[in-house]
Amino acid sequence: MLWVKVFHILAMTSWMAGIFYLPRIFVHYVEGREAGQDVARLQIMAGKLFGFMSIMAVFTLGLGLWLWLGYGITGGWLHAKLLFVGLLIGYHAWCFSYLKKARAGTLSRTGRYFRLFNELPLLIFIPILIFVVVKPF
Repeated sequence: MLWVKVFHILAMTSWMAGIFYLPRIFVHYVEGREAGQDVARLQIMAGKLFGFMSIMAVFTLGLGLWLWLGYGITGGWLHAKLLFVGLLIGYHAWCFSYLKKARAGTLSRTGRYFRLFNELPLLIFIPILIFVVVKPF
């Protein structure tokens, strides 16, 4: 089970790296477009990053389910963690909606908006980390 845990943590780390970086690409995309720059490469980068982070999300969730079934469904901390994992999945889907808009050339939010948007996954990730390490209940 420890190997499953290692690969779960590796996949989760990769997923989070993508979750944190994709909104930064959106910042550069909207600010570059406002400045009249060619942003086609940023659209490609965003699409490839989203594909990678989606694969890592599937691995994270699959391995997490494996751990859940192996260790059992116990502890209030696990249920709280799963609530925040659900929020992270929702954030992932939200990123996809912005990616579709970027591909269509209709991404209309500002760079400042995406800088703030980039902080949301940290607010979701901190409780997950606390629930897993501290197991407060």
